[in-house]
Amino acid sequence: QVQLMESGGGLVQAGGSLRLSCTASVSIFSFNAGNAMGWYRQAPGKQRELVATITRGGNLNYADSVKGRFTISKNSAATSVYLQMNSLEPEDTAVYYCNANLNGINYWGKGTLVTVSS
Repeated sequence: QVQLMESGGGLVQAGGSLRLSCTASVSIFSFNAGNAMGWYRQAPGKQRELVATITRGGNLNYADSVKGRFTISKNSAATSVYLQMNSLEPEDTAVYYCNANLNGINYWGKGTLVTVSS
């Protein structure tokens, strides 16, 4: 069973920055080349949506709404992924979930709340 632990959420004013971290209980990126980790978010009353993902090979994918403001990265130990969020907007307010796709199976963290005040 893969466990994901997120940290770094909180309250920030519009225009500010936050950095989210997610650590997996196994080395996600050490297996299948297609394995990936990433971040999704769910705002109140809305469906969960992709924010950003990164694969073992370093391929990146971002939602259009965060391009140029958010940066996803991973550590060399292949166990953690980070999301640097700059120029935050009230529309970024949501619960952010860490995701790991390990050999085709999705695993989720419990989520961390990000609140951006105007």
